[in-house]
Amino acid sequence: MPPEVRVIGVEGMPELGPGDDLAGLMIDAAAAQGTPIEEGDILVVTQKVVSKVEGKVMSFEDIEPSQLAITITEGHRRDPRHTEAILREAVRIVRMDRGVIIAETKHGFYCANAGIDASNIPGNNTIALLPDDSDASAQGIRAAVQSRLGVNVAVIVSDTFGRPWRNGAANVAIGVAGMDPLLDYVGAPDAYGNILHTTQIAAADELAATAELVTGKSLGIPVTIIRGYEFEPMEDATIQRLLRTGERDLFR
Repeated sequence: MPPEVRVIGVEGMPELGPGDDLAGLMIDAAAAQGTPIEEGDILVVTQKVVSKVEGKVMSFEDIEPSQLAITITEGHRRDPRHTEAILREAVRIVRMDRGVIIAETKHGFYCANAGIDASNIPGNNTIALLPDDSDASAQGIRAAVQSRLGVNVAVIVSDTFGRPWRNGAANVAIGVAGMDPLLDYVGAPDAYGNILHTTQIAAADELAATAELVTGKSLGIPVTIIRGYEFEPMEDATIQRLLRTGERDLFR
C-alpha cells in the first residue's frame, strides 16, 4: 500500500483552566468521537490550551507598564500593558518597527511579540504567554497517555509563527516528546544514489502545520491525532534540535 497519513481533529473538549487534566480530557474526547488514541499516534496540542492549564495567562490589571513600554506603544493600537508583558518575556529585542516587536524568548524562539497574544482567550484584557518548558509539557501529556492507555505515542506542542519573507503564518513545534523532531538524511543516498550532505527535514514543524488544517483558529479544536506517520522514536527528545545555534545563524 502507498504511504498514508490520517489527520483527526479532537472535538468536544471543554474550556480549560489552570490545573485541569488536559491529557485525561483529550483521551475521553477522542474516545467519545469514535477515534480513541492508539499505539504510534502523534498528538499535536496547541500552545494556547497548554498555557491555560499551566496558568500562563495574565490579566492586564496585573501589569504595570514601564515608561519604555508606553513610549514603544505610542501611535499603535496595542495596549502598553501588552507591550510590557512582551518586554518581560524577551531576552533580546531583534527588531521593532511599525508596532511589531520581533523578540528572542528565553526558550530560544524568534517570534513576533515574544509569542504573547490575546486570541482564543476569554475576556478582553487577557493574554497568554508561552509555557515555561513546552518539552516538559509534551512529556507530561505523553506519560499520562501511556499510564492510562498503555500505548506509546509522540506529542508535539504547536504554536503559530510568522515566517520571514513570506506572507501568512504557519504552525510550528515549540515542544516535543517521544520522537525526533528532526529527520536527518545527511549521509544517506537519494533515489539516484547521490549522497545527501545537508538535507534535514523539520518533521515536527511539518506535523504541526498539518494539524492546523483541522484545528483552525476558530473551531475550538485544540488537539489533533496524526495517525500513520512513522516517526523516529526518541526518549530524550527536545525542541532544541530544531533551533539553529548562533554560530550557524547567518541572520543574527
